[in-house]
Amino acid sequence: MKIWCCLCFTFDDEVGPDTKGYCEAMRDAALKNDSHSRGVGIGANGEDPGEAAPTFDYDMLDTHDRDGTRLFEEMIRAAEGGDAAGESVNAPPSDDGVAIPVALRRSTLRFAQRLRGETSGTATTVVAEVSGNVVEDCNRDWHSKRAKVYSGSHDCQYVTVMSPDAGHSNSSEPMDSNFTQSHGVPSGDAIVYHNFIWNSSNDETSFGSNGGGDESGPSKSDDLEIRMDLSDDLLYMVFSFLGHVDLCRAAMVCKQWRTASTHEDFWRYLNLENRNVTLEQFEDMCHRYPNAVEVNLHGAPALHYLVMKAVSSLRNLETLTLGRGQLGDPFFHALAECNLLRSLNVNDATLGNGMQEIPINHDRLQHLQLIKCRVLRISIRCPELQTLSLKRSNMGQAVLSCPLLHALDIGSCHKLSDAAIRSAAISCPQLESLDMSNCSCVSDETLREIAQTCANLHILDASYCPNVSLESVRLPLLTELRLHSCEGITSASIAAISYSYMLEKLALLRQENLTTLALQCQCLQEVDLTDCESLTNSICEVFSDGGGCPMLRSLILDNCESLTTVRFCSTSLLSLSLVGCRAITSLDLICPCLEKVCLDGCDHLERASFCPVALRSLNLGICPKLSTLRIEAPSMVSLELKGCGVLCEASINCPLLTSLDASFCSQLKDDCLSATAASCPLIDSLILMSCPSVGSDGLYSLRCLPNLTVLDLSYTFLMNLLPVFQSCLQLKVLKLQACKYLTDDSLEPLYKEGALPMLQELDLSYGTLCQSAIEDLLACCTHLTHLSLNGCVNMHDLNWGCSSGQVTELPTVNSPRASFSLEDNYAAIEQPNRLLQNLNCVGCRNIRKALIPPMARCSHLSSFNLSLSTNLKEVDIACLNLGVLNLSNCYALVILKLQCPRLTSLFLQSCNINEEAVEAAIFQCNMLETLDVRFCPKIISISMFRLRGACPSLKRVFSSLLSTS
Repeated sequence: MKIWCCLCFTFDDEVGPDTKGYCEAMRDAALKNDSHSRGVGIGANGEDPGEAAPTFDYDMLDTHDRDGTRLFEEMIRAAEGGDAAGESVNAPPSDDGVAIPVALRRSTLRFAQRLRGETSGTATTVVAEVSGNVVEDCNRDWHSKRAKVYSGSHDCQYVTVMSPDAGHSNSSEPMDSNFTQSHGVPSGDAIVYHNFIWNSSNDETSFGSNGGGDESGPSKSDDLEIRMDLSDDLLYMVFSFLGHVDLCRAAMVCKQWRTASTHEDFWRYLNLENRNVTLEQFEDMCHRYPNAVEVNLHGAPALHYLVMKAVSSLRNLETLTLGRGQLGDPFFHALAECNLLRSLNVNDATLGNGMQEIPINHDRLQHLQLIKCRVLRISIRCPELQTLSLKRSNMGQAVLSCPLLHALDIGSCHKLSDAAIRSAAISCPQLESLDMSNCSCVSDETLREIAQTCANLHILDASYCPNVSLESVRLPLLTELRLHSCEGITSASIAAISYSYMLEKLALLRQENLTTLALQCQCLQEVDLTDCESLTNSICEVFSDGGGCPMLRSLILDNCESLTTVRFCSTSLLSLSLVGCRAITSLDLICPCLEKVCLDGCDHLERASFCPVALRSLNLGICPKLSTLRIEAPSMVSLELKGCGVLCEASINCPLLTSLDASFCSQLKDDCLSATAASCPLIDSLILMSCPSVGSDGLYSLRCLPNLTVLDLSYTFLMNLLPVFQSCLQLKVLKLQACKYLTDDSLEPLYKEGALPMLQELDLSYGTLCQSAIEDLLACCTHLTHLSLNGCVNMHDLNWGCSSGQVTELPTVNSPRASFSLEDNYAAIEQPNRLLQNLNCVGCRNIRKALIPPMARCSHLSSFNLSLSTNLKEVDIACLNLGVLNLSNCYALVILKLQCPRLTSLFLQSCNINEEAVEAAIFQCNMLETLDVRFCPKIISISMFRLRGACPSLKRVFSSLLSTS
């Protein structure tokens, strides 16, 4: 005998015609196995994909099967609405005709693919991979999960992932194409909670134990069918990562999954938050899972009746979450029946009828939250209560009898009077943490009584309490104090704070009347004085050694705009923030342990000294007026001075420094560079772009940097590169952009004397070198991998096919010699030794031809950019490994010949070339995928078919008429 007990509830009982149609298709697919067993041939392996799904005859089922099938239809219909998180359940059905959850489909596919060629003994290694991909929202007890995998496993099922319109489509898609999550179904409208009870060991069922069709039939494709061999324990482990919604969906796949998904461990937490559940449905759920320990009914309708059912039915209930409704008086009287209840959370609810006191009496309750609740008066008598939050509730009186309470939050309880706050707090002698922020009526007198009664008070938040001054309050055991925007706090209040000799954290934010601090707090570690605009420079003495706070580790002085000269000498300070202190002109830090400093917005800083500090990186580029700098940082590895245009005196002693960026430091001279090179021998990257004051003496000093591999001298006035060639022997990257004073013979040591043998990247963009110098460089420096010649006005035709002044004739696709094999040609000539990979000639307006034949030996060239070369007319390139060619905005281009078998991207945007030339050019580019011909006036939309015919590998064609095709 088979009994299916399921529970479905949705926000809307009405189902639209589209939904009904889909449910019928799902039902028909779900009944395939029954049809096989009864002689109806509609199995996944045997049916014609073009045939429509036959109508199922309910009379063929017995009473239990018929009722179960109808319930199953209702579950699918409810599941179509999606869960609260917005995930669609309109997923492709399996052979059982049900929608397999997205996360579960992905994990199952990975399991099946791995297990297809492996024994179940190796499945433990698969679980870790799947677990990371199916995590949804797990609030269950992980300690109750078993992690056992037996060597023997049960044969499970064939799962065929079908399109949502299975049975009505004339096409069949492969499995991988359906592994996407649908977004076309509204979210938050429905959810399914279920319980399937299998009371018979009989393998025959309307949903076969294997959940699939006839396994004896021929397979259509390996991609359509995957055999899953999962033991019960392994399936249990996978399901332990699923949320309730996906567990419900998984239960509709097959018998084994249905049994596994109903395990009691997965349903100890019943989350019905914002679900439209009826009392009858919830009652059935409580009956099915009587051992549930946590229930969330926040936002559920008929909240009072549901929670009354919970407290009367679930005797093991430990945590209860409620809200967005009204809780009547009977609920609070019935709480005592939940003997095991430990935590009660009520958020945004109306308690009682608003006319009488609400009592909460419980002997074992430990945590209580009544946040944003509406109630006239409340009485709490819980002898074991430890934490209580009444935040943002509007009760006028709170009577507490909680002798063990150690944390009380009454923040923003605006209706509580000063006397009510005092009475509530002093009734809890074990209180350790008190939050009374935004309680505008609280006074110093109340704080004094609390301090006398609650001797163990460690944490106090009295922010936004205008009547609090703390002048006569003594809190000796206080470790954390927060006072944000308290108008009564003045410099005289600090003397009282000093009595808190155990204070570790102090936050005095936005205290406009605070000018100085006279703290004597030996344990103080963190201080936040943000927006204390009246603080003067004397604050530095308080937080320096000998100032009363010897253990200070973190200091925040953001937006303290009265500070002008800051000097800290502290052996304990680790972090300092001066963000927005715009008036500071001088900064002197003698903090050997300082690891972090923030100076954003200190744009008037003129002199800075960091001697010594433990900083690992420092950015002073945000201080444009900095003129004098001293740094002694034994651990620093990165220093950025980019933008310090008036920096003229710098002493940098950082023996571990590896990266220095001094871009735009126009006043930085040779003596500073020489001293820095001598004291920082590990520098491997040096950026001196736009440093015109650096000359030969400074460059010769770079011989002190044996690890220097990156040097940027762009936008300088250099005329001779000999100091670089002689000093930087390990250089790999040299940038000389816009060095317009370099002579034509300045690069001769590179291609005549073999200087800089390790050089790989050279940037000569926007220079004035002559054509012959560039040609010699290209011909002789074969070890370069990246070369940039952007904007070189003296660069004319790029011809690498010259031999004794004659251009070698290159075979083209239109000539009889076009059929030669590039591989044969490369094998016939000398082994290629040119290592060039990227060549950039953007904006070279005097280039008219670009010729690169096979004998140029550019077998490594993968990217060639000639865009914005407006006078370029002819391009003839034969490069075996060229992958990207950019000829965009070459308006004069009319001839294009390519022998690039590995070209994948060709950009011809805004070119005057015609479609015949393009068609001929791409004919031999058998790997071309992207072609951009936008704004090409001679190429029309109808030409796209010709281009695709010439190059079948094309995947993306961009044109001005067809944006993507």
